Amino acid sequence: MSNFPKLTKDTAPTESLPFMERSEKAFGRLPGLHAVMAAAPGLLEGYQELHRLFLATSFDNDEKTVVWQAINVEHACHYCVPAHTGIAKSMGVDDAISNALRDETPLPTARLEALRDFTLTMVRSRGNPTEADLKTFFEAGYSERHVLEVVLGVAQKVMSNYTNHLAKTPVDPIMQKFAWEKAAVPA
Repeated sequence: MSNFPKLTKDTAPTESLPFMERSEKAFGRLPGLHAVMAAAPGLLEGYQELHRLFLATSFDNDEKTVVWQAINVEHACHYCVPAHTGIAKSMGVDDAISNALRDETPLPTARLEALRDFTLTMVRSRGNPTEADLKTFFEAGYSERHVLEVVLGVAQKVMSNYTNHLAKTPVDPIMQKFAWEKAAVPA
C-alpha cells in the first residue's frame, strides 16, 4: 500500500512552501489535506486557486455549501464532509442545510434541492446532463453561469476528494466533532 505522508515545511518540496504558508495564514494551521497535497506543489497551488475562484462565484454561502457537500457526500469523502461542515458553520450556513446534505435528506428549499440534484447529475453523468436536466435547473432559477460554476466546484472537489481517498488523510482534530460516514445503502 502506498504511503502519502502529511508533509511539514521541513519535509515538503521548496516550491510548496509559499502555498503551505498561505494555508497557515488562512486557517491558522496547516490542514491535513494541504499537508498531503504539498508533495505535489502544483496540486496544492491549483487547489488553493480553485478554492479562491469558487468562493468568488455568484453562489451564496448556502449554495456553495450545497455544491461542495453534494460532491463530498457522493464521493464519500471522510475528510471533506467534516471539513466543509465546519466551513459551513463559519460561513453562517444553517445546520438544517448541512445536516440534510450529510444525511442525504431533503433540503429546506426546492431551489437548493434543484442545485444538489443538478450537481449530482454533473458528477454522475461526468458532465453530460440531458437537455431535460438543464431545463429543470434553469426552471429553478439558475443560469448558464451557474452550470459552469458547478463545473468549477466539481473540479475543486475532485482534487480534494481523490487526494483524501488515496492518502486516507486523517480528519483534522478541530473537525473531528463533525466526523461522518456515508450511510449504508439498504439491501
